[in-house]
Amino acid sequence: MTIDELKQLAVNALEDLKAEDILVLDVKGKTTVTDWIIVATGSSGRHVRSIANNVAVEAKKANASFLGSEGEEDGEWVLVDLGDVIVHVMQRQAREYYDLESLWSVDIAHRQNQDAF
Repeated sequence: MTIDELKQLAVNALEDLKAEDILVLDVKGKTTVTDWIIVATGSSGRHVRSIANNVAVEAKKANASFLGSEGEEDGEWVLVDLGDVIVHVMQRQAREYYDLESLWSVDIAHRQNQDAF
């Protein structure tokens, strides 16, 4: 599976469960951990957990790399590690507080409902 296919798989899984404000960030050259970060918002702890679980399930079904997830206990912020793509699903308050978009200070590669990647 190519990185573009993996990104699209993650975005589709997020959209399937109505994640909001999906943002894909290109972090190549800014970290050795991953090439892409996807950030999305869920409306509650249960919603965040369900969205993140769907990303993991869809990755496993596609035989894509699934290295693990963190944060399922409280559902405020769940990270799903797909290797070259890391997905952060957060409740709105956590997303605003941690502001990963500004933290990475990168060009936004894709904001959902705008240009395709």
